[in-house]
Parts: sequence; structure tokens; C-alpha cells
Amino acid sequence: MRTLVLRGGERVAVVPAEWFDAFGVVTRGRVQLELRDGEPGPVLGRDAGFWLRGTGVRALRNPGRRKATVRIVTPRTVTCRSTQPNDGGRDEQHE
Repeated sequence: MRTLVLRGGERVAVVPAEWFDAFGVVTRGRVQLELRDGEPGPVLGRDAGFWLRGTGVRALRNPGRRKATVRIVTPRTVTCRSTQPNDGGRDEQHE
């Protein structure tokens, strides 16, 4: 989990490889979603949550003068196959 801080008027590009499966929650201020076609998207206020995958969002922008913060949560669950003998080859989940 990380926190993104946007100063007034600041814009941050959404890089798909870095934001894959990311879920954002506005924790302070307001954040506007900028769509891939360049059109302005909705402005989200405090406690608003949003997915980035498959939404067509290309950037996050702070439309206000005050600082805005967004908590970014990205699941990092990896499935791996055990190589231990006698375990039946079961799959395990790791975070």
C-alpha cells in the first residue's frame, strides 16, 4: 500500500504496468480522473474508492488548491507450486 500526494493542480499519469489491479481511495481533498480520450472524468471526494483497471483512466489530477491524497492498494498475492517431496504438489498462496 502506498500514498500518492497531489499538490493543488498537480497531475499524475497512470502507467498501466504500475497500476495493474490498483484500487484507490481518496483520503484527503478531491481528485479528478482524466480519461484516455483527454476528456475530464468524475471528481471524487474524500472516502471515494475507484478501480483503475479497465476504466480508461490515463491520469489523476487535483482540481483544487489544497493538497489531495490517495491511498493506493495493489494486491500482491502470488500462487506458487511447492517443490517439497511428499506434499502432494499442493498450491500455496503468499502475500
